[in-house]
Amino acid sequence: MNLSAAWLSVYAKRGFYAGMNHSYLNMEAIYSDETEYYMYPNAPNPGDNIKIKIRTALNDADDVFLHFYYEKNKSENQNTSIMKKIVSDRVFDFYEADFFILDTSMRYFFSLVKNKRVYYYNKNGICDELNSDFNFLIIPGFSTPDWAKGAVMYQIFVDRFYNGDLSNDVVDFEYAYLGRPARSVEWTKSIETDDFVNFYGGDLQGVIEKLPYIKSLGTEAIYLNPINVSPSNHKYDIQDYDYVDPHFGVIIEDGGQELTFEKLNNRYATKYKQRTTSKKNLEASNKLFVDLVEAAHSMGIKIILDGVFNHCGSYNKWLDKGGFYKGGDYPPGAYRDARSPYREYFVWFDSNWPNNDCYDGWWGNDNHPKLNYEESPELYKYILDIAAKWVSPPYNADGWRLDVAADLGRSEAFNHQFWRDFRKSVKSANPEAIIIAEHYGDATPWLSGGEWDTFMNYDAFMMPLTWFLTGIDKHSENAKPHLFCNAMAFETTMRHQLARLNIHAMQTAMNELSNHDHSRFLTRTNRTVGRLHTKGAAAADTGINKAVMMEAVVFQMTWPGAPTIYYGDEAGLSGWTDPDNRRPFPWGEEDQTMTGLHKELTKIRGEHPMLKKGSVMFLWSDYGILSFARWDAGDCIVTAINNNAAAKTISLPVWKAGATDGFMSKLLVTYGGSYNIIPEKHNIHHGCVSVSVPGQGGIILSHDRK
Repeated sequence: MNLSAAWLSVYAKRGFYAGMNHSYLNMEAIYSDETEYYMYPNAPNPGDNIKIKIRTALNDADDVFLHFYYEKNKSENQNTSIMKKIVSDRVFDFYEADFFILDTSMRYFFSLVKNKRVYYYNKNGICDELNSDFNFLIIPGFSTPDWAKGAVMYQIFVDRFYNGDLSNDVVDFEYAYLGRPARSVEWTKSIETDDFVNFYGGDLQGVIEKLPYIKSLGTEAIYLNPINVSPSNHKYDIQDYDYVDPHFGVIIEDGGQELTFEKLNNRYATKYKQRTTSKKNLEASNKLFVDLVEAAHSMGIKIILDGVFNHCGSYNKWLDKGGFYKGGDYPPGAYRDARSPYREYFVWFDSNWPNNDCYDGWWGNDNHPKLNYEESPELYKYILDIAAKWVSPPYNADGWRLDVAADLGRSEAFNHQFWRDFRKSVKSANPEAIIIAEHYGDATPWLSGGEWDTFMNYDAFMMPLTWFLTGIDKHSENAKPHLFCNAMAFETTMRHQLARLNIHAMQTAMNELSNHDHSRFLTRTNRTVGRLHTKGAAAADTGINKAVMMEAVVFQMTWPGAPTIYYGDEAGLSGWTDPDNRRPFPWGEEDQTMTGLHKELTKIRGEHPMLKKGSVMFLWSDYGILSFARWDAGDCIVTAINNNAAAKTISLPVWKAGATDGFMSKLLVTYGGSYNIIPEKHNIHHGCVSVSVPGQGGIILSHDRK
């Protein structure tokens, strides 16, 4: 292989071929991960023979070793295999070793030798001293549904998406909940601070009617916020787990005995009992859900439900604090009768029952009574049956998002046992169902293969990206200016967090910019601390920066995981944290540029499957600038974002992703709150490509070989 002196000089400066004729190992060239290219099969079963690969610079390492051991015995039964060089190209050597998988979790790492110096490599990169917490992990028999890997998801807060059926709308003063009467609100009305019983009319029929629009965004799965019977618009206080709320579903009958409440110094007549406990309405609403799933499936879209199993609602038929089920078809609720068969479903504190403080509520909220699984085997079994019911015929949902999943139970040991049983119930009913947990902090104890599949990715996506691009936290409640444009802090955080995840959790992690619990990302771009009750709704729309939002979307749609669009983000919705983040979708007033950007980016994802399962590596960073590559054996994508006000010309070492010749083609660039997809070629010189990234803009390049 003949290389000119200039070629070698430039490559040495960039780290390319730095190992050649040098005493030290070229650390920038070393790479391995748990994707199928470097670990095959990457979802092995006990008894499988697994092949592990690692990449080094050409003719660089003297020896390469693979070390593997059972996870429970780090210091015992450690095996070492010398790796064989199986192939080389003009830049890299590839080494391989294999071993048989047993029926227990295994860890592995590499050691590389050059000039008698030993280097170690694991998910945290090259190091002199090994931290075993970051060794690669193999969990025999564990995999996540293939359809969920890198899937584009779309989250819908149903009441605020689209009103497809006026006949099921809540009627003013229909009932009272937590001291406030339910109200029907005009679609264009601003969100109020006390919003929980204000209904805008969105429903499942509205989702059905908008499926073509949802599909046009490249959506592969819809995540629905709770849809079970509940007195609130958010429905995280479930009243009946067996049925869809008729206000989201179908109301056939609307008469019968009226109940009365004396609240807020007024009397309110209600038909709530007849509308939401009528078996005809409940069964018709469940049938509408079946229709939604069938319509979505016919378009290649999965449906994920929100599982609120840590707590229920105070109006739940088991507690019946509101008295809606008194004298009906169910046994008396535990709040109304100490002899109720549901008594053990809850934890009781006060013998002077009943009163507001007599039972345990999640975080002290008496409208969210905590479920007492430890003392009620009947409740335990019931919820496991519910978990299986909704992913089974005729409903056929495609998975669960689990609300405050780590809070369930009164001990971590019990929590793990419950989720192991939950997984068995769900996967027995529907092996292709996904289990996604809401979790903040280290989720690895629950991602060992027998509990959750993955999680909502706050620590390894939403939070670090928000800090980098805005310097504001995900609630718009705190500012940390030292994290704004701090590429080193961002990259360090992401490396650390990603190293803790197994490949299956990472590829299916729900990567969101916004959701129902946090401020809209577009509002965070104003870099202002505030909430609805402190600043007012108009302030959430003031000083926003579409260009920064577009940077975030470019990053989101090319980073590993399942990019999840919170309804309306693609249409330009803003808003403080809840409830202001639950504004109604602006039909007819969408930001068409923002919508178009989302469509173009999901189109790019569809044309480059390696964005779902390919490898990832940071390429180059500086103040306000991030860049990374995604690649597999035959394709390479490079993304760069520039959060500085001025454009920056940067040189990217694309050779690290195997792009050593030919050119990079621009697929998309954002700038000034707009974007274009005009083709543009950038030649690769000595393994690097030079590109100008607009101020507060992003660019995506694809490798084309000559």
